[in-house]
Amino acid sequence: MKGLFAASRHRYLGIPAAIISIYVLVSYLVLPATWTRVEHEPGLSKRAMVTSTAQGIPGGPINVGLIGSREDVVSAFHAAGWYPADPVTLRSSVEIIGSVLLDRAYNDAPVSPLYFDGRREDLAFEKPDGRSADRRQHVRLWMVLESGADGGPVWLGSASFDSGVTLSRDTGQVTHKIAPNIDQERDRLITGLDLARMVLSIYQIRGIGPTLNGRNGEGDPYYTDGEIWMAKLVPLGEKAPTPAKLLPAPALIQVKDKMFSWASSSG
Repeated sequence: MKGLFAASRHRYLGIPAAIISIYVLVSYLVLPATWTRVEHEPGLSKRAMVTSTAQGIPGGPINVGLIGSREDVVSAFHAAGWYPADPVTLRSSVEIIGSVLLDRAYNDAPVSPLYFDGRREDLAFEKPDGRSADRRQHVRLWMVLESGADGGPVWLGSASFDSGVTLSRDTGQVTHKIAPNIDQERDRLITGLDLARMVLSIYQIRGIGPTLNGRNGEGDPYYTDGEIWMAKLVPLGEKAPTPAKLLPAPALIQVKDKMFSWASSSG
């Protein structure tokens, strides 16, 4: 009996030891490596990769980036089936309500403005998921560098999926609530542009870092591995002959992403 008790005790003591070991590995080896890695776009390395509302409340994180001219960006989204978003007005808000209640299309429904680097988005696009405007992919984009490491303009964006319609807690205006898995939307956006043959290469740069309990400006929860996926676009809307070349992230970053994916799915 004593031997059985001792074995059980050792087994249960092993669980905290394993947790402590994982903590040490992540906190002192993996995560520091994510902050000290050499970036493909050094001109972005010191920016706080999160948007804000007009009231200064942190909004959604930056999670996508594009390399190309304004014309390249517009052509790429058009080829992938996205629409430019309308500005937020009383009329567009009424049209959203009508679209949801009557289940009718509103392909260029507005997105509420967000701010990055002290200014609101330069471009905004959306892609409906179904007929009405309550469910859609959407992204806001800011041109942040006129010439990046590849010689072209660099755009950063915040992409998420709108899963329903609600009222803004700040203004009372009609707005959307987002699905919490914003990495899934980031990946879907970049994959969609690649499937449309609008992308030459894809790589990662550092974003806000792993986040399990984030909140956007409307209080909607989100989680993310904290990486930004960058896509170098084809020039002048010409289609790429092959799928984009994927530049692999450093090995420790890949380990971190897999551990985060496991942690987020387990939660």
